[in-house]
Amino acid sequence: MIKATFAVLLLAASASAMASRSDAEGIDSLVINYPKTSVKADKSKKDSNEVWIPTMVTGFNVSQIAFSNWTQGGSNALTWTATANIGMDYNTDGWTLRNHARAAYGRTRLGGQGYITNDNELFLENVLLYNFGWAIDPFFSNTVVTTLTRGYNYGAGMPVLIADFFDPGYVTQSLGFSYSKPSFFNTRLGLATQEVFANKYRQYTDNPNTTDRVEAFRLETGLESVSQAKLQVADNILLRTGLRLFTRFESLDVWDVRWDNVIAAKVNSFVNVNFNYQLVYQKDQSLNTQMKEGLQLGLTYAIF
Repeated sequence: MIKATFAVLLLAASASAMASRSDAEGIDSLVINYPKTSVKADKSKKDSNEVWIPTMVTGFNVSQIAFSNWTQGGSNALTWTATANIGMDYNTDGWTLRNHARAAYGRTRLGGQGYITNDNELFLENVLLYNFGWAIDPFFSNTVVTTLTRGYNYGAGMPVLIADFFDPGYVTQSLGFSYSKPSFFNTRLGLATQEVFANKYRQYTDNPNTTDRVEAFRLETGLESVSQAKLQVADNILLRTGLRLFTRFESLDVWDVRWDNVIAAKVNSFVNVNFNYQLVYQKDQSLNTQMKEGLQLGLTYAIF
């Protein structure tokens, strides 16, 4: 009995000594820190692969000319345009989500006449892509185009109200494939559905084949192609161009065309000179090709 008791006491003393030695040599700290190090490594890897990238750039462009006792004739003129471009992109190893919003509003005054609207648009775009590792990537997109506020036709002398916010509103969904291997260029082509909404100005949604009613909604199916490029022409000159095409299955020989071009020459961190050229053909709006261009001195500020 005494020998057994002595053996138990000796074993307990040995265990206590080993524990004290382990504390002195830092064995416990190794056991505790190892999983912490592993978790931190995994978290940093996740953060590096899953990134939200926000952008926001605002601009104010102005063009002005004034005369006083000028014998060669001429009229005072003032044109201004305010713009905002907002982006929020998300990237993972396989998925890319691009969100873009653009708003523009501007007015012009010529001589003693009142102000007229020269720019009035809200554009929203969402594009979701999956990277298979192929030359092309599958995508789904959704776009919304409308005016920010009331729009007028000034061609008939007196201004004629022809549009308002989301009246009409164009919403388009597209599913297809995208190619963007050069960093400065991307293009996509897909099957598309386009919904046109209207309230008061139903000339954009009315079906001419129905004479007993005037529709406030029109659904169209067809093909959509969108191509965009961004080229650094010089150290301080950037060219951005975008071409959007849409055709309906029932009239494949008729295409809606929208071609936007901007050449921006940077003077310094806040001042630039912009040349804008836009060409639009949309049969339900006009049988003629629409064109708009402008050259303006602008102030830009990148918020983030």
